[in-house]
Amino acid sequence: MRAEKLARHEIQPSSDLKVRAAWLYYVEGLTQEQIAQTMNIGRIKVVRLLAAAREEGLVRIRIEAKGAEQIALERRLVRELGLGEAIVVPAAADEADTAMLVGQAAGSYLNDQVRDGMSIGIGWGATLHMSLKALGNGRYENLSVISLMGGLTHSRTINPSAVARRVADAFGAECYQLTAPIFVANETVRNLLWEEPGLKELLDRARRVDIALVSVGNVSEEATLFRQGLLPRSQLESLREAGAVGDVLCHFLDAEGNVVDHPFNRRIMAIDLEDIRRIPKVVVAAGGYSKVRAIRAALKATAASVLVTDEPAALGLLEG
Repeated sequence: MRAEKLARHEIQPSSDLKVRAAWLYYVEGLTQEQIAQTMNIGRIKVVRLLAAAREEGLVRIRIEAKGAEQIALERRLVRELGLGEAIVVPAAADEADTAMLVGQAAGSYLNDQVRDGMSIGIGWGATLHMSLKALGNGRYENLSVISLMGGLTHSRTINPSAVARRVADAFGAECYQLTAPIFVANETVRNLLWEEPGLKELLDRARRVDIALVSVGNVSEEATLFRQGLLPRSQLESLREAGAVGDVLCHFLDAEGNVVDHPFNRRIMAIDLEDIRRIPKVVVAAGGYSKVRAIRAALKATAASVLVTDEPAALGLLEG
């Protein structure tokens, strides 16, 4: 019986063990071998404890130092694109990690902005999903989080309602959900739904947020909408023919940031971009050179004052 309990403990180490190992490693600067000796465990277990501590958010790594190149890019983005602020992270060694790097930078930025009494509007996407790992630096009074778009009836990994809920949980805030599907059958259904008192109240809250955090999708097979099967890939070509280069809150945009004339755009349950432009601070978080046209369109469409991106996208945006 005791051996069985020990085996279970080995598979699922307690938070205390993880925190202790993390403290010794990150705060006291001990090597993994020294931690193993101090805690009287094997070095392999130390490695697992440290990895688990990072994955579960017990450890939050924040890199304060920046290279001169990134700072120079940030200053140029502010100056040439008319932004209030820009945050540029290094290029990912693997392009697949771009959303993680940009998302965590966006999460850190949001942490620094949150104050008592604020209301925060949240979009969705892989980048914002990754931002969740960097959130949560305290509890606030009278803080609210509002989803800026409807939810999905099914999803593999990312659902707008889940992203808003987890942001609210991170800050100990109230969460307001747009309790309607993100895609409805047609424009008539959409208009009828917006007449529902509960949804009208939610829309009013969304219009009055103090800060909105949104990400950007592009019109490609790798975009979240198409990769997760939320939109048929057959829609890709018709969206491109309509001039779409990307989307914000599932509103598909042309290169100038205008909503394209396409049936899909009339089926979306999300705050309008006209309302987004009235929000005091809009933060756009997206990276990767492949998204340059989409990011540029999103900045125009939202009148964003803050951009969180990576070096390849920053360089692409500054190319003209």
